Amino acid sequence: MKYTKLGRSDLTVSRTCMGCMGFGDAGQGQHAWTLDEEHSRQIIRYGLENGINFFDTAIAYQSGTSEQYVGRALRDFAKREDVVVATKFLPRTPEEIAGGVTGQQHIERMINRSLENLGMDYVDLYICHMWDWQTPMEDIMEGLNRVVQAGKARYIGISNCFAWQLAKANAFAKQEGFAQFISVQGHYNLIFREEEREMVPCCQEEGIALTPYSALAAGRLSRKPGETSQRLEKDAYARFKYDATAEQDGVIIGRVAELAEKRGVSMTEISLAWLLTKVASPVVGATKPHHLDGAVKATELELTEEEIAYLEEPYVPHPLAGVMAQNKPANSMEKHVWCVGNQKI
Repeated sequence: MKYTKLGRSDLTVSRTCMGCMGFGDAGQGQHAWTLDEEHSRQIIRYGLENGINFFDTAIAYQSGTSEQYVGRALRDFAKREDVVVATKFLPRTPEEIAGGVTGQQHIERMINRSLENLGMDYVDLYICHMWDWQTPMEDIMEGLNRVVQAGKARYIGISNCFAWQLAKANAFAKQEGFAQFISVQGHYNLIFREEEREMVPCCQEEGIALTPYSALAAGRLSRKPGETSQRLEKDAYARFKYDATAEQDGVIIGRVAELAEKRGVSMTEISLAWLLTKVASPVVGATKPHHLDGAVKATELELTEEEIAYLEEPYVPHPLAGVMAQNKPANSMEKHVWCVGNQKI
């Protein structure tokens, strides 16, 4: 496993981040394919044994049970100072807005619930899960700064935002002497490269780390066209993000399969080795221990310039999908796909 500094922070992270959305009680949340605690612990332990020290979860994942599983496993299998733990918080609910709960109050509630779930005194990285159009940005940034000042988070990051939103928030934070976002977790992989328009160059210029999710496009970039999985069959949200562009994406996936066969490695290794030329640490989920093997090996695989160009050449622009397609003010609170308990927010 290789390691890197996370942006301009002093956090040293493995170049593979374990995504923990697949862990948690399948009866509490938006995904029916998540793993129970016993199987989640096996994967977390296997990741640690293979050098992964960076773990990403969220209060939205299966109503906080992902955080609970991750926290208990890390307490049993690792020293707290040896791992980097990231979690994310959601926007205010309509009920909170109607009740007059401020952005700062909401963030304090969210971090306290996450720390309770994790069984930890602090997280290394506290991430704004999506841009909150219903709450003043200034209120969010002050709330996050208070979390850092209180020692409940070492650094802050943001997910699912546009480059102008990142720049606006960090400019305000710098002006006020607040904590700034040191990382961005966006939707970025070999068949969805819209982040390269503005976000990637923005982060390169500012020294902000990219830790993209959907690094394997919900498994599409690890399987030959036509091959399936439980997640591909059951996860309607993942299908929604990619099915509309399946034909054009299939050309790229075919080239991944071709290079994998030529190099004698897995498609996972090729797909992630390409992404690792662009970002600090992709967030990679796993539902079986061996799913991590390719992610770990990818950190050692170097593609040639010709191979990178061959993989990139067929790409065509894609429409925004998923949470980023909802990143707009009109009716945004009605469209969020995440849940806490049975309540969509």
